[in-house]
Amino acid sequence: MHVGVPREIKNHEYRVGLTPMAVAELIAHGHQVSVEADAGLAIGYDDSAYRAAGARITDARGVFEQARLIVKVKEPQASERALLRADQVLFTYLHLAPDREQTEALLASGACCIAYETVTDQYGGLPLLAPMSEVAGRMAVQAGAGCLEKARGGRGVLLGGVPGVPRGKVVILGGGVVGSNALAMAVGMGAEVRVLDRDPQVLRRLDRQYGNRIQTLFSTSVTLEEQLVEADLVIGAVLIPGAAAPRLISRAVLARMQPGAVLVDVAIDQGGCAETSRATTHAEPTYVEEGIVHYCVANMPGAVARTATQALNNATLPYVLALANKGLAQALREDRHLLAGLNIAHGRLTNGGVGEALDMPVQGLEDALETLD
Repeated sequence: MHVGVPREIKNHEYRVGLTPMAVAELIAHGHQVSVEADAGLAIGYDDSAYRAAGARITDARGVFEQARLIVKVKEPQASERALLRADQVLFTYLHLAPDREQTEALLASGACCIAYETVTDQYGGLPLLAPMSEVAGRMAVQAGAGCLEKARGGRGVLLGGVPGVPRGKVVILGGGVVGSNALAMAVGMGAEVRVLDRDPQVLRRLDRQYGNRIQTLFSTSVTLEEQLVEADLVIGAVLIPGAAAPRLISRAVLARMQPGAVLVDVAIDQGGCAETSRATTHAEPTYVEEGIVHYCVANMPGAVARTATQALNNATLPYVLALANKGLAQALREDRHLLAGLNIAHGRLTNGGVGEALDMPVQGLEDALETLD
């Protein structure tokens, strides 16, 4: 199969779909790979490294014209969506639930689109979302701590405090992969940390791990409001796979928070968990509403692109190989977890969460499989 790797063009996105090592693996399996010029240059993978791995270097149009399988990192931008064809497979993060424009364009393309974030595993996890969730969770506290500095609009609070001065209060909404990694960083920085979740098993796991260094709380509307109004830093780490994030923080509650407090909404890829959240970029990462600094960058791991690319490739390469070696239909039939990643198939939406969020009709995955032969 011919595999294509375009250069990411989203604002300050430096990750790349395949590293030279991953390309070499595909070449060893008898596949062809086209990589857009300078796709990995910003993170130390220059064109010569890709050529040495066996790839052909071309421009964006060349990648899309030649490849049957397009491997990316972020959702295709408008100029990229215009290049997609009905005989192609797109494998990338999509986050369609809050993005009607992208969804309609991908449906119109006729391509089959597999979203990293809805591929599952035998343990009930999301193996292709997990590595970036780990990165984003760890970055969230780092970013939030910086935003708390007075010069950046924050309260002027040091999360770890100093002797004789209270520590900063961090409230984490959700104890999954993002929340657990944010928790590790916040505890490491010496903050006073509280984690809210609605799953008692998650709370027990975190309590066993951290003991009295943190406080775990079952999330109710009353408890949530009580914690938010006292917080210096709030990390939005909630996730409903494939669906829009629940809006847990209303504008009214936000207005009661301490002026200069910070919200890092990691759930922004799925629409955000606050009524006031809207996607930002690394170029302009923050804005202030109701006196609260909002950090809502939709591609946070792009800031640590080399680490993030390597972690992502470790997770995605086995699936890329399966798609290239077996073809789309056979790969999906043999791996029901990969099938869960199919969001769009030949003009039909196949993910229930996205359909519910956008009020669009959905074709069942089994029916979609029949159209792939």
